[in-house]
Formats: sequence, structure tokens, C-alpha cells
Amino acid sequence: MADSAGLQFVSSYAFEAMQKVDVGGLAALSDPELRLLLPCLVRMALCAPADQSQSWAQDKKLILRLLSGVEAVNSIVALLSVDFHALEQDARKEQQLRHKAGGSNGESILVSQLQHGLTLEFEHSDPLRRLRLTLSELLAIMNKVVDSNGEFFLKSSELFESPVYLDEVADVLCILQAELPSLLPIVDVAEALLHVRNGDWFLCLLVANVPDSFNEVCRGLIKNGERQDEESVGGRRRTEALRQLCQMNPSQALNIRAMVVEECHLPGLGVALTLDYRPDTPDEAVSPLVSYVSGLLLGTNSKVRTWFGMFIRNGQQRKRESSSVLWQMRRQLLLELVAILPRSRSTHVPNDGGMEEEVSSGYSGLREEHVVKASALLRLYCALMGIAGLRPTDEEAEQLLQLMTSRPPATPAGVRFVSLSFCKLLAFPTLVSTPEQEQLMVMWLSWMIKEEEYFESAAGVAASFGEMLLLVAMYFHSNQLSSIIELVCSTLGMKIAIKPSSLSKMKTIFTQEIFTEQVVTAHAVRVAVTNNLSANITGFLPIHCIYQLLRSRAFTKHKVSIKDWIYRQLCETTTPMHTQLIPLIDAYINSILTPASKANPEATNQPITEQEILNVFQSSAGQGEASRGGRQRYSITTRLLILYYILSYEENLLASTKQLALMQKKPKSYSAALMDQIPIKYLVTQAQGLQQELGGLHSSLLRLLATNYPHLCLVEDWVCEEEVTGTLPLLRKMMLPSNTCRYTESQLHQAFQKLPSSSPRLMRILEHLTLLSPGDLIPYAEALTASMALLLEPTVPRRILQTLNKLWMGLNTVMPRRLWVMTVNALQPSAKLLRQQQYTQNDLMVDPLIMLRCDQRVYRCPPLMDIVLHMLNGYLLASKAYLHCHLKETADFDRQSQTVSNLGVPGQPDTPEVTREELKNALLAAQDSAAVQILLEVCLPTSEEQRQQQLGANTESLLSSIRAPLAGKLKQRSLGPRARGGVEDGEPEGGLLSDLREVQCLICCLLHQMFIADPNIAKLVHFQGYPQGLLPLTVAGIPSIHICLDFIPELLAQPQLEKQIFAIQLLSYLCTQYALPKSLSVARLAISVMGTLLTVLTRAKRFSFFMPILPCLVAFCQAFPPLYDDVAGLLVQVGQVCASDVATKARDVDPLIARLHYLKEKPQGGAAPGGGSSKLTLPQRTAEEHGGADPDVQLCYCVEATFMDIISSTLHGL
Repeated sequence: MADSAGLQFVSSYAFEAMQKVDVGGLAALSDPELRLLLPCLVRMALCAPADQSQSWAQDKKLILRLLSGVEAVNSIVALLSVDFHALEQDARKEQQLRHKAGGSNGESILVSQLQHGLTLEFEHSDPLRRLRLTLSELLAIMNKVVDSNGEFFLKSSELFESPVYLDEVADVLCILQAELPSLLPIVDVAEALLHVRNGDWFLCLLVANVPDSFNEVCRGLIKNGERQDEESVGGRRRTEALRQLCQMNPSQALNIRAMVVEECHLPGLGVALTLDYRPDTPDEAVSPLVSYVSGLLLGTNSKVRTWFGMFIRNGQQRKRESSSVLWQMRRQLLLELVAILPRSRSTHVPNDGGMEEEVSSGYSGLREEHVVKASALLRLYCALMGIAGLRPTDEEAEQLLQLMTSRPPATPAGVRFVSLSFCKLLAFPTLVSTPEQEQLMVMWLSWMIKEEEYFESAAGVAASFGEMLLLVAMYFHSNQLSSIIELVCSTLGMKIAIKPSSLSKMKTIFTQEIFTEQVVTAHAVRVAVTNNLSANITGFLPIHCIYQLLRSRAFTKHKVSIKDWIYRQLCETTTPMHTQLIPLIDAYINSILTPASKANPEATNQPITEQEILNVFQSSAGQGEASRGGRQRYSITTRLLILYYILSYEENLLASTKQLALMQKKPKSYSAALMDQIPIKYLVTQAQGLQQELGGLHSSLLRLLATNYPHLCLVEDWVCEEEVTGTLPLLRKMMLPSNTCRYTESQLHQAFQKLPSSSPRLMRILEHLTLLSPGDLIPYAEALTASMALLLEPTVPRRILQTLNKLWMGLNTVMPRRLWVMTVNALQPSAKLLRQQQYTQNDLMVDPLIMLRCDQRVYRCPPLMDIVLHMLNGYLLASKAYLHCHLKETADFDRQSQTVSNLGVPGQPDTPEVTREELKNALLAAQDSAAVQILLEVCLPTSEEQRQQQLGANTESLLSSIRAPLAGKLKQRSLGPRARGGVEDGEPEGGLLSDLREVQCLICCLLHQMFIADPNIAKLVHFQGYPQGLLPLTVAGIPSIHICLDFIPELLAQPQLEKQIFAIQLLSYLCTQYALPKSLSVARLAISVMGTLLTVLTRAKRFSFFMPILPCLVAFCQAFPPLYDDVAGLLVQVGQVCASDVATKARDVDPLIARLHYLKEKPQGGAAPGGGSSKLTLPQRTAEEHGGADPDVQLCYCVEATFMDIISSTLHGL
């Protein structure tokens, strides 16, 4: 608005005095300044005040004194004497008239026909007519603004343009707005004033006379403003008016700028206000302009970023104008950039550089106080060029390159500046356009390489720009341009669209002039490792460079050993774990096992040696699994990473055996002795409590454990850990006094040796140990396990055994493998102890059945038997994993050699592979079944237990509640080899509360888990068979035994009579325990098989087959009454067949057959009172009389007895 350039605006001092009603400040104003504020002051003096205080009365007198000497006050007083109510009514009538007439300038109610122009009419008019003239003109402009639909127009108005009457018009305008606020809202008046000449001057006067409306007017003008203000005349006029308002009230300039950003309107105004802003205490580091523009372009609000970027792009399309806000901003930024450029050449040339290089290079030192500002300017120019699309001029590009290639001091800020400069070079290579500039850049990059170590040591930072140089060089060599772009964007902290093709010149410079691949690898090995590497250290570190070189196989290609560097870096780690460590280990393992090329299979890295690994774990592999005296040499992160390396190495070695075999290359795996010395479970437990700080390391370790060490991932162990590390144990430990008596290992050992007299003392020690954490129990592990054999004596209290079991389970959560070996060796029979035979971890994995060769007394000691079964389950799983690994390690190499030796023989190479797998599966099946058979044998009562049972009372079996009183009768009538009293008669006098019964329950629980894990074990064991006396125990105690119903038909089809008999006996118990439809169908099949065998068996086999299984028919009928007809028919057939063979030898057989038919037809007839009892005792008596008689005779009487039992069970059920 140059049309108001010669006018006097309200000063900031005057506006502040008006805003605060500072009468003293107003009195100090000059007459011209005071003239601008007269409308408000006159109204203030004449209107009745709300403040009736004495101080305001004094101030009002002073205001009257001020006004008394001003001549213009009289005209303003005359204006205030008008009837504004009538004026408002006329104005509203005129508005209605204009609205009906469609906005045309027709008749006016406010102003009658004008004889002269507006200016002359205004000069010759009285106060009322002046008000009417001004109001009419203002309403016309306001109506036109409403009808313009946002299109800007400039209204030519003689009244607002005449310089002679500007003051009087301003007075009238202020009085009208103050007296008619509802008719003339100040925001609408302000909007209308933008469309007349001198509008900004009128607007400032209007707001100065109503200072409280400042924010309201500014917000209204901004909300109605354009999104891009420099694109139109209206936008520029609006910006200039707001800029004048803010100059009048500079304290609100930043608030107005915030409104601009909030509304995303008038971007030029925001920049202009920033250029006008002069802070009271200027920030020496970063200027307000840099801060403001950086905040817009680098903030998180994408809408603001797009809006301001459009302002930059649109501003560049117009010719360079000095009045353009964009060019003012660029000029100011360039001035700030030039101001911090070094003015003199550096007098120090690093690394003995010559003076000629010093003079020609153009390099010079950047002052330390300018480094932060230089970094901010670099980031701002990156944002302007990369986000807003700014195209730098030649002058800007030259000065930017001079700044980027300057040498900062060796401080953290200097390191950051060099990194930003380097990334800006990569992001905008067009800044280097001439050969001289290219040479300047190459020399600066060479200086970076030379000074990197000095900067890192002097600045005291772990992440220097040297690692970034290496990383970029590696990316260029591997042509990973997208990775370079990601690196540049992350360093600059902004997303910039960089074309990969633009990096071709930089790639040539890096790969051919500065960093050849061999130089990169040689330099990378010499880079020092990062001390105490953790996720808290940000930036680009040596580990990033080594990782990329490992991925590109540069070390193996150029035969550079990297093993020592990786080992040192792993030893220098701490929590929280750096995210690059696991990918580094994975890449390192891959470079060990996979050659860089097939042509050179030896081009691999060397693995970490066993001695180096042992050095890491020595502090935790001694007496305890973790050293508790002082700080350990290696952190928990280091030990976990080394553990991850070993487990992952072994897994990848097994997975790569086929490829390695084809190349006739077999890397060495780590020995079992080394693995035995690593506290795997303890470390994984530690990692579980540090999951937040270890990232994904804990889950990776669990995955490797589940594959290679399944015995360390038992479900029971996880459940036990919850019990050991849960809330209750924690509370108990908190209740433990800190000054409590601490028992030593030797005291515990002496208490064990003095049993049973030391039982009370031993109990106190053990109870104290239960309050300790599993990690604190580790020193006592050897004393606890070494004395286990002493607890097998019968005089040892049960409470001691149970407490020992609890302590053992706690130790099992932190040191299972070592604990298992010590326990197995401690529980050997005394004869073996004399020979001092000590088993190793490998022995137990090769032959898990060693566990069951322990002292026989363990089998009747439930707390210790629980421990043995836990170890047995673990070592069975460990054996499977061991054999699988062994097969994978050797199979492919053996197959490869077999292939070489059998060239030309088709079909030969596949045979060994199949055979080895089958042999392994057969070995595992035999191993599992042998363990099950031994455990079942343990369930049988010993001769001593049977003798005690004979002296005591008879007890019922596990199924007595289901089959009583039938089972008792069956036991009495079972003849021949069927002896059902095995387990039932084996209970001691204590009934079910006995050691035998508890051991049987523990064994049944383990068998249940084994059958669920692998149903084939259940099938194999039942095809092998076991003592029939154990059937009541297994069927009732193993819930998963119902799966036997699936293969009993197959077992019935076996040719051996013994297996068929066992199948039918097993089925009889299953039908009683699980009366299911499937059991009914299998029982029907069994009865059919029995009928078929009756017709084909010889006389001797018939007796040996039917005598054990006839009582099973009673169980079938009891479980499934619908089978009665089939069973009765079968019994009659058996009786008829036997009778036909002995018809000539025994006269009483025919009456017996007749009686059987009678029983079949009228089964209830045998139920007469008292009759049943006599018939039940008759067959036994007859059998005793004919003990040496023909077997068929005995079979006939057994058939009759079975009939009577079925009838009795039916009556009992009714």
C-alpha cells in the first residue's frame, strides 16, 4: 500500500499508552500523534465512566486539559451531539432499500441528491450530514465486499482519497463505529477498508481508537485472507495492512504469526513479521527467521509443510522483485550465511599439508560459536531445496558450498556439522557444478578421512562422521543407492526425494578416487570398537560399517580377518542392547559357513574360538553360574550375545550341511565340553527379566532352545518358574531379615552326614534355603545333590525329602544340565559308587535309561522319584535332539562320499539316507518303550510288599468302586495264568496312602504326558505287552490310554495268542472305564474274533485262550447290556464245543449243556432267592474236584461260572 506512504501512522508507544490508558504517556505525545487518537479521547472525556474512583477523576481532568488546547476537538464534540439512533434507523432502511434494488446505487435515504462531489459536500456539510455521507459510502463498500464472492476490487472513493480531509473522515469513521457497533462490526469495517486507498492508514487509526479490538480484527483479516498472499493484489494489501498493525503493536506480532500458521493463510505475512521481529535478547545461535522457516518445513504438520512449500514454489515463478517477501527472506538468509563464513584462511594445516594446498583449497576454520548456527542453516537450506523445491541462485550455491566445506572445531557440534554437510552434498550434488568446485569437494572429503580419529577422540563422541563415510563407501561399492538415500534422509532428519541417478558422480568419486573396496575393508578393521555400545548411542557407528561389509562379503573377498573386531565389540556391549548387534551376528555366521563364491570355497571368515568363548563365561561357570562378588568383567548383554552366537551358529551349521557337503567343506562345530560349561538356562532366565532392554534377543534365544535344547524348555519347568519367581516367593524373601543367619555349604554338608541325629538342624537349614532365590542357591547345589543317597534311609523324615525336592526344583530353573548330572551320579547304587564311575552330560544324552539304573530305594521314595522322572523326561527329549543333530551332521557328508563311490550305480545314493533315518527312529522308539516298560515294572509290588499285604487285610483295586463286587468274584474264579491280584494285592497295610501308590501316580502322570506327546509310544508299548496285573492301574491312572481303542482291532489281528489275550483283557478295562460308542463297537469286534477263533483253535490252544478271557465277557456285559445276547451265544458255543470233545468221558456234561441253554433262554430263572449263591459256589467246588481232569471239563465249568457272574452283576445293577 504505497498510496499511504506519506501519512503518519500511530506509533507503538502511542498505541501502548492507549491500550493501558496511560494518561502520562498520552500527555507526552506530540500534537500530530495526539491528533490521531482524538476520537477515543473525546468520547472518553465526555461519556459517563464506569470507573468512579478518585484516581480516574484525576486522570480525566488531565485528559480534558490535553484536549482543551486542540482545535479539532470541537468538531468531534459536534459529531458526538448527533442523534445516532435516528441515524441508525435511516441506515438500516437504506440497507433494505439497496437489498431490494439488488445493490444498485439508486435513491439514498441517508444522503439526498448531491449538488457537488463528495469532497465538496463533506466540506460544506454540518456534522450530521458528514456522518450520513461517510456512513453511506462505507455501507456501499461493505455491501460490495459481500457481493464480490471473494474477488478483490479497489473502490475509487473521493472521500477516502482526499488528503485534505483524511483526518476529518477518520474522525467520522471512528465515531460511527464506536456509536453504531451493531450496524458497523469492526471486523467488517476493517475488511471494507482494504478495498479503498489509504485503507491501511484508516484501519490503524480505527484499531488505535479501539485498542481492545486488535486481536479480533487481526484474526478476522487472517481468516478471510488468501492461502497464498503474494499471488494477488488483495493478498499483498492485506499482508501490508496486517504488517502495519503489528508494527503498531509489536508485542502481538508473534501471536499474529501463530494465527497465520494455524489458519494456513497469508504465508508472506508470517515471513514478513519474522523479518520485522526484533527480539529484546537476540539468540546468538539461531536467528528467528531460521527457527520459524525450519519449524514450518521440518515440523510434523504436513498441511503446514505443503502450504509453505507452495509459497516457495509460487514465489520463484515470478520475476525477482525487491518488494517480494520471498526474495527478502532469501536475501536475509544469504546475509546470515555470509556472516558466519570464515573471513580468513586457516593458519593450521592438519597432517602437514603444504601451504600451496592451504591457499588453493579455499578451506578455512569455522568459529566455534557459529557451528550450531551453521548446522541450522544447512538443515534449513536442505528443507527449502528438498521439501519446498527452492532453486538456489549461483550466489547462494557458491556460498553454501563454501560453508559446507569449511572446517569446524573438534566438538560434538562440529561432528554434527560435518555429517550434515556430507549428507547435503549427497542429497544435492548439483551444488558442485565446476571442476574447481569438484576438486574442492574431493579435498574436503580427504580431510574428513584424515581428521576422523582426531575428531572422535577430541569431541568425546562415539558416533563420528568416519563411520558414515565408510558406510556410504560400502553402499556405493554394493550399488545400494536406496540405502544411501535412507542414510541421508535419516541424518538430515527429513524425507527428501533424491533420484538414484543423481548420485552417479558421487559414486565415481567415492569408488575410484577416495574409497576403493580394499581400502574400505582395511580401514574398517582398524576402526576402534564402540565402548559400552548400547541403544542409547545414536548415529552411525563402526558396527553399521562392519555389518554392511559382512553382507557384501568384502572381508572374505580381500582376505581380511574380522573375527577379532567382532569379538571385541561383543565384549563391549551393555543394556539397552543396540538393535544392530543381532543382524551383525547373523551376517557374521553366514560369512563363516557360506563361501563368498563357489570358485573359492575357502573364502570364509574364522569363527570365534572356544577359548575366547570360555573367557566370557569363566566368571559364571565356576562355583556358581553367576559371580556375585563385585562387578563382572563381562556384562549380561555380552554373555547373552555370545550364547546367541553359539546356538545360532550350530543351527545354521546343521541347516547348511548339504551345501557344505557338495563343496567338500566341513566347518568345525563347538564341542559338547564347551556347551556343558555355559549356563544356558540361567542366562535365558536372566534375559526373561530384561526383555524390555534386550529387544528381540530373548525370543530368539527361546526359539533356538526349543530347537536344539528341548529339555530346557519343558512345560513343567515354566510352571515351576512361576512358582519360584512369583509374588509369594518374593514376599517371603522380603520378610527374610537382612541380618539372618547365613549357613555355609560345609554346614549343610555336615548336617547331611550326621543324619538321622541331625534331622532338626538339617530341617532348619533347608527351610532357610527355601527363602533364597534360585540364583542364590547355586553355591549349595553340590552339597544338596552329593548327599541325596543319605536320604534314602527309612528313618529320614518325609518333610526333609519334600523340602529337598522343592530346593532341587528351584535350582532346576537356573542350572538344569549340571544339576541333572550331579543328581544322577549321586543316586547311583552303592556298588557303582565304589567304582567311582561318573557319568557326563554326553553319556546321559546317548543313553537316557542310565537314569533308571539308580539305587532301587529311589523307586519307593516319591520326592526323589519325582526328580528322577523329571530328569528322565528331559533326557529323552535331549536324546532325540542329539540324535537328530548327529544324523544331520554326518548324513550329508556320508551321502556325498557314497555318491562319489557309487558313480554310475542308479538308486544307490538314496539308500543310506533312508536307512539312517529309519535306524534313528527305531532307536528312539526302542528307547522310549524301554523307559515305559521299566517304569511299569517299577509299579509292580515287590515280594516284601506282597508279603506285608498277605499279613494285612485285602484292599480293593483302583476300579473297585466301578466293578465291585464283581472284581472280587473274578479274582476267585480266575484259573490258569490269569492272576488279577498283582496290583490289587500289592497294597501295604496303609491302603492307598503308601509310597508305592504315590510312585505309581507319578509314573502314570509321566506316561500320560509321553502318550500325548507321541501316541505311537502307547501303541508300541501295548503291542509289546506288559503284566496283566498292571492293567487296572494303567487304565485308571493314565487318562490318555483311551487312544488304545484306535489300535486294539489291529492288535486283535496279530497271530500271537498272547497279544490277542492281552488286547481283550485291556479292552475289558477300557469298556468299564470309558463306556463310549467306540468301545461298544470294538467290544463287538472282540466277541466276533473270539467266536471265529473258537472254530479254528486246537484243543490245547482253546483252553489257554478262553480260560483267561472268559471273565472279560462279564465286564463287556456290565458296560454294555446290549451285548448280553452275543456273549450268551458265544458261551453256549464254547460249552457245546467242549462238551462234544468230552461226551464219552464225563456223564454230567449233557445236563450241564442243558443247564446252559436254560440259562440263556431264561436268565432270570437263576435269580431265585438263595439259588444264585448255590450256583455260584458249585462250579468252584467241581473244578477243585476235577483239578487234574480234562481241560475241556474245566472250561465248561468256567463257562457256567461266567454265566452266573453275568446274571449276578445284572441283578446287582438292578
